[in-house]
Amino acid sequence: MQQDNGTQEWKILDSEYIIRRPWLTARRDTVMLPNGQMNDEYYVLEYPTWINVIAIDTEGNFIMERQYRHGLGRMSVEIPAGVAEQGESPLEAAKRELLEETGYESPCWQLQAILSPNPATSTNYTYCFLATEARKVSAQHLDRTEDITIELMTPYNRENETSSILKTKRAKTLFFSLPFFSQKKRLFFPMFGELERI
Repeated sequence: MQQDNGTQEWKILDSEYIIRRPWLTARRDTVMLPNGQMNDEYYVLEYPTWINVIAIDTEGNFIMERQYRHGLGRMSVEIPAGVAEQGESPLEAAKRELLEETGYESPCWQLQAILSPNPATSTNYTYCFLATEARKVSAQHLDRTEDITIELMTPYNRENETSSILKTKRAKTLFFSLPFFSQKKRLFFPMFGELERI
C-alpha cells in the first residue's frame, strides 16, 4: 500500500498472537518489506490509548507521583498517567486518572501533544494534557496494586526539580515536566528541537 508521503507499508503475510492478557497483548507477524525482503519474526505489542497529565496546582506547583517501578527495580518520580478505558475519551481518561491517583481536579485542560510511545513495535498513542489551577478535592482512590505518594515540585527550585526528574529515567516525565509553558504557536525543547503546539 502506498502512503501519502511516498513510502510503502509492509505487507502482512501471517500473524499470530503469542499472549493476550489485560496488560500485555503481543503478536508475531510475518511481513514482506517494499524491497521484497521477508521478516518472519516481527513482534508487535498492542496497547490501549495512554494518557499523561502535566498537572499544576493553584500555587504553580507541579503535582508529581512517587512510586516503585518493578521494571526498573527502583523508585520513580513521574507525572500522573494511565490507560483509557473502553469507550472513554482521552480527556475523560486524563481527568479520571488525575483524580484517582492524586485527589486533584482541574477546571482548565489543554491537549499538548499526541505521541507514539514506540512506533516500531507499539500500536497505541499517548495523549499529553496540561491541567492548570488544580485543587485537592478528595483522597486518592488507588487500585489494589498501586502505592503512590504525591509530591509537589515548584518550578522555581529548578536544580532540585531537574535532579529528581532525571533520576526517574522515564522519558515522558523528563519531556513534559520541564517548565515549557508558553502561549507561542511553536515551542522549543533543547532536547528535541522545535515542536508545533496542537
